[in-house]
Amino acid sequence: MMTSPERLTQVLRLSCRRGQATTEVVLLFPLFMFFLFAFAKTFALLILVQKMEVASYYAARRWQLESHRNVRYENHDNTALCRDIEYTVKKYLGFEDHATKGFLGLQSAKICPVTRTQVWNVVTLQVKTRPISVPLFKNSGFTFEVVKYVPNRDRPIAFVLPGLQP
Repeated sequence: MMTSPERLTQVLRLSCRRGQATTEVVLLFPLFMFFLFAFAKTFALLILVQKMEVASYYAARRWQLESHRNVRYENHDNTALCRDIEYTVKKYLGFEDHATKGFLGLQSAKICPVTRTQVWNVVTLQVKTRPISVPLFKNSGFTFEVVKYVPNRDRPIAFVLPGLQP
């Protein structure tokens, strides 16, 4: 039979071994959660960039089909049409869903005003995110920008390489 001090020593040894594994798990779990959160945030931002490509294509195509060449309608295009396109793009990107907006840190998205030139209309989608403030990582927020060039609805200009004309 073991005496009481020997038994106490044996119990302390066993409890120390069990406590070591618990300590390792307690110390590694927050580190694991930090990397999991960082990975999820990075993946979500990559998806945001892909959604921006789709949204900018929608905005450019709609601007091409619904905007006017006539100067009389330019005010309508810059106010009502542009705002409606911008609203639809924001809705698609997740500005109306509070969970998506909060996780991605979406701050603003804008398309208006569209730059008009004689041959092209330049539709620029710009999305800004709020700054990330994590104990080990801080930044001032991201600004993503997608530019689409939309031709006017006139007859296209023939593209001829110099020197190939007879």
